[in-house]
Amino acid sequence: MEYSSSVIPMINEIRKSVNSFLSGFEPLFVLVVPFVTFFVARIVQSFVQVVQEKGVKSTVVGFFMSCVKLVPGVKKYIDAEKQKVVDKLQSSSKSKRDGWRTELPKTGLGGGVIEQMKDEKQKDPAWQGKCSGTVYIGGSESEGHFSLINEACSMFAHTNPLHLDVFRSVVRFEAEVVAMTAALFGSKEKASGGQVCGNMTSGGTESILLAVKSSRDYMKATKNITCPEMIIPESAHSAYDKACQYFKIKLWRVPVNKEFQADVKAIKKYINKNTIMIVGSAPGFPHGIIDPIEELGELAFSYGICLHVDLCLGGFVLPFARKLGYSIPPFDFSVQGVTSISADVHKYGLAPKGTSIVLYRNHEIRKHQFVAVTEWSGGLYVSPTIAGSRPGGLIAGAWAAMLSLGQEGYLEHTRDIMEASKRIQNGVKDIPELYIVGRPDMTIVAFASNVIDIFEVNDMLSSKGWHLNPLQRPNSIHICVTLQHVPIVDDFVKDLKESVQIVKKNPGPVDGGLAPIYGAAGKIPDRGMVNELLVDYMDNTC
Repeated sequence: MEYSSSVIPMINEIRKSVNSFLSGFEPLFVLVVPFVTFFVARIVQSFVQVVQEKGVKSTVVGFFMSCVKLVPGVKKYIDAEKQKVVDKLQSSSKSKRDGWRTELPKTGLGGGVIEQMKDEKQKDPAWQGKCSGTVYIGGSESEGHFSLINEACSMFAHTNPLHLDVFRSVVRFEAEVVAMTAALFGSKEKASGGQVCGNMTSGGTESILLAVKSSRDYMKATKNITCPEMIIPESAHSAYDKACQYFKIKLWRVPVNKEFQADVKAIKKYINKNTIMIVGSAPGFPHGIIDPIEELGELAFSYGICLHVDLCLGGFVLPFARKLGYSIPPFDFSVQGVTSISADVHKYGLAPKGTSIVLYRNHEIRKHQFVAVTEWSGGLYVSPTIAGSRPGGLIAGAWAAMLSLGQEGYLEHTRDIMEASKRIQNGVKDIPELYIVGRPDMTIVAFASNVIDIFEVNDMLSSKGWHLNPLQRPNSIHICVTLQHVPIVDDFVKDLKESVQIVKKNPGPVDGGLAPIYGAAGKIPDRGMVNELLVDYMDNTC
């Protein structure tokens, strides 16, 4: 561009004025620029970290949705639509809460309270044989077994193992339950000195939380890891997400392989100097498939990190299935590298609800589970588990259940449920519209469809009284086979076939069904919004 001779001097004067003006701010620039550079770098670093954790797609979608919500009226509309879903999820529960007590009665009801409890119990759905998992005892002996554990629980209902010197009986019961369970998981082969140790907990989630907490603190003590990270396959239980939120651990959830097992090569890529722990399941809750525990053990051992094996479902099945001749890959302390195990006695151990076990390869790891307090005015305090006081009655019930059944009882039950599981698998294979997800190793059968909406099939089964578990990645449902199902396998297969044909002929949501909600949740790209949905639902339900 050319300028006239009269304009050029004017431009030069303006330039000088601007330079003079900016030079006055030069000291400020010297101070500000480093701070701006630092904050920009942190923003970029945070963005890169989010991309690493959630992936490019999820990060971009999340950023886009955050921007969209800034548009006037959009956030209000989204919140309104979200509330509609929450209302639908809890529509049935709201009406059932009418008439619930909100304060103590002025005069105690005395023994009359039992009659009210009986009335409420009669309102529960007919669950016998219709639930996936949930109730594990069944058959002709179920009433006798219930009576046995109820009597044991009642006899020790007043006890609390926190008071070691007072309730020595339940302290012994807990020690024996732990030792008997450890013996099932290779403690004798692993160490003749009996180093495997553990405690009873309130359930699989607490067992997992304690194993994660102990591993975190053990790795801090031995390798000085102060920014802990954990790697799990996406099939691992959601209790690990809870543990990472509670204990400030960065979680990497890695996709499974084509067999729906933990992908060892993929997990290896995520291991770094901050990794404290990897996880395997035997079997995984979604599909009943055992992860390659031996390969995971080799990986953990080579890197000097912890490996936790989730045996919450398989603990009281796999050892006996192996004795019965089923092909069961190694899964316990006989595998080098396994540092901790969780197993639920209240599932296939047939103990009362609220009983699980966490085990460690040695005492050095377990010591990091305990909390000791020395500065409390109430005295010296030490507690082994998350709970301080614990119900000794449940410990007694678990002890009674295990001793009453013995190895022969568990072998007989395992044979029955493994055979029932195979019959259900064969029944699913006979339905051309369905396919089994992976190759189940135990008593969980997951199935999906490329032809019809599997969630509509689930709703149809629900209308027939069945309570199964909907899954995702891929969309599917599963049944966890228990002794309740052994006598009614044919009824289930018949109802499943009928439900598939009904949905195939008349596709669409079932009145009162949850298929539209599951379908919508699966299609929402912003997983943060789905998270909000679940939290809102829980907040309005509890």
